[in-house]
Amino acid sequence: MTMLDDRTTAATWPAAYPQGYAVVDVETTGLARDDRIVSAAVYRLDAQGNVEDHWYSLVNPERDPGPVWIHGLTSDVLEGAPLFPEIADEFAARLDGRVLVAHNAMFDWQMIAREYARAKSAAPVRQRLCTIALSKELSLPLPNHKLESLAAHFGVVQQRAHHALDDARVLAEAFRPSLHAAAERNVRLPLLECRPLTEWAPGPERPRIGHQAAYRANSWRPSRKRPACPYPNPGRYESDKPLKQGMRVAFSGDTSVDRELLEDRTVEAGLHVASSVSRLTSLLVTNDPDAATSKTVKAKAYGTPIVDEAAYTQLLRDVTPADG
Repeated sequence: MTMLDDRTTAATWPAAYPQGYAVVDVETTGLARDDRIVSAAVYRLDAQGNVEDHWYSLVNPERDPGPVWIHGLTSDVLEGAPLFPEIADEFAARLDGRVLVAHNAMFDWQMIAREYARAKSAAPVRQRLCTIALSKELSLPLPNHKLESLAAHFGVVQQRAHHALDDARVLAEAFRPSLHAAAERNVRLPLLECRPLTEWAPGPERPRIGHQAAYRANSWRPSRKRPACPYPNPGRYESDKPLKQGMRVAFSGDTSVDRELLEDRTVEAGLHVASSVSRLTSLLVTNDPDAATSKTVKAKAYGTPIVDEAAYTQLLRDVTPADG
């Protein structure tokens, strides 16, 4: 693939492309609605993807830091860090007027939007761009949709994986050639609307690693009714591939995460929650596949793939965008 070089001028750049980007990475205490940001980084880029500046901050989550083995941030490290409301203005200034760019942008945007809602504010972001979706638009020959694979494709060296500042740097360096490739081919950028959350009430505290809070009436709720899944069903889940937006997911039996919360996270990822199992069901999630429930019986009869809750929550971290 031939890339545009630094001699590209405004005259040859697609007029419809945004005028600036904020490449973002956040590390968090987990994946649920009441999880918190523990660190955040932003690389500001100009219209053609050139770095203008960067910013990074630790954030005191006011709770257990979660998977320390992933992000490396212990309670001792975070104890003296600023609270999110104390960095909210600076963070917002870095995002203001720019397209938020992230790898699996839906997740980063949701975590940011929730933090601002807790702080009784809103992030000044109107659009986001997922680099997973952009790599699909460009048909990049990647073995998977991990950041490390995108980085390797463009020769970008990771130094500290799961460190927000380095992950943001890596993504910024990989985004620029992606953006230039898109401009060269006049590819439509996969921009999506960002809708700030407007409702927040404190939920129950979660002081212990691995403890899942119940999803109660005073916990997170979307500011509007749950919308219908806008994506077509791409078919069944395949064990060697990620989930894809539009897949129909059914649940059976008890789950450690409250069922309603798990279903909301499913919808937020662009998946369809199925109330029953049919030949069109993409995946059944159950912790007891041998139970003789109607869903498990039908799933086995139809050959519907079955995974447990732990495997499913990992799959939710890497849902690929719908085709088209």
